[in-house]
Amino acid sequence: MRQDTLVSLLGGKRGAFDATAPLVVFVLTWLLTGHSIAWAAAASLVAAAAIAAVRLAQRKRPRAVVLGLLSVAVAALIVLYTGRAQDILLPRIVSNAASALVWAGFIVFRRPLLGLIVGGLLGQRTQWRLDPALLRAYSLASWVWVAMYALRVAVLTPFWNSDSDDFAVIGGGVAQVVLSWPLLVLCLVVSGWVIKAALPKDHPGLRHPLTANSQHADS
Repeated sequence: MRQDTLVSLLGGKRGAFDATAPLVVFVLTWLLTGHSIAWAAAASLVAAAAIAAVRLAQRKRPRAVVLGLLSVAVAALIVLYTGRAQDILLPRIVSNAASALVWAGFIVFRRPLLGLIVGGLLGQRTQWRLDPALLRAYSLASWVWVAMYALRVAVLTPFWNSDSDDFAVIGGGVAQVVLSWPLLVLCLVVSGWVIKAALPKDHPGLRHPLTANSQHADS
């Protein structure tokens, strides 16, 4: 399975741009308007709406487009309600914390999400779960994704808690950009390495799960 296929499924560069562009617009507008939260929130909503319109015109998945627009709207409402510009980071902190818990939960229940995603891409459904080596490899690699989401929470939370508006908004915005596409690529590389290292040397690979029937046939 090519890594760019998995990247595409998870949003890829386009998804990273769609997620971070409204935040960048918020930060820039906030700076240019003398720290006006109202103008910054409005500008981020306009940016998100423009991105959504373009994606819908390109016939991208409507559900993903709507959810992206909704997340920006929620963030804008939060900062307008609290009057704290750094609260623009709060939905991202919460969503990443939830993602970390979900990925960890699926590992605990022996259904690692990385296996479900890759297995779906390869047309295997859950056949890979019958292969103990693949199940272990996907579980170990899925912890890398848990770490990625946890790292985002750990990095963004101090910015959100900061008493300095400039440090919180500007620093948090820069951190969010760095923690999007670059971190996703790193996570893919590391998780791919973990899967390769965890599988026995004589294992045929991701495309060929060793089920009980296949093992009997080989013997």
